[in-house]
Amino acid sequence: MLDYYKDIIIRQYEAALCMLNQCVEPCPDKVWNKSVVNLTFNQAVFHALFFTDLYLGADIACQREQPFHKEHAATFADYEELQPRQQVRSYSKAFITQYMAHVRSKARTVVAGETEESLQVLMDFNWVKVERGELHVYNIRHIQHHAAQLGLKLRMESGEGIGWVGSGWRTT
Repeated sequence: MLDYYKDIIIRQYEAALCMLNQCVEPCPDKVWNKSVVNLTFNQAVFHALFFTDLYLGADIACQREQPFHKEHAATFADYEELQPRQQVRSYSKAFITQYMAHVRSKARTVVAGETEESLQVLMDFNWVKVERGELHVYNIRHIQHHAAQLGLKLRMESGEGIGWVGSGWRTT
């Protein structure tokens, strides 16, 4: 049953991240910095990736210690995503593309390494307390939430939407 769960979760991370990526690649420059709810388009993509990355880890300290984060320390700066204030930083499409690749790889590696015991550990991020197995589902739902917002923004601005990506399909 454990292998079955891990396979499903990996496929769903991949499908959700593919849908998020479908929002990034075709996004016109004129939309990249436009408002999507309370963030700009690029900040909303970063937000989705940042929290996916965070929830795939053990805690906030582990997030900061990752090689990807150290290599891009100036971009992550003060980790404003974790501050009780509005985001102000802007992110290039090139950086977002790199971060997307990092998060996709991390999702595959982390989920593949899960055990029955690790999936039952209570994760405590102050704002969400849930067992790790459920946190993966929560994380995927969070990605989809933002992919839907971004997809709607693209449709409203350019007339083009994003396609549905089913389980295990990698189209982008």
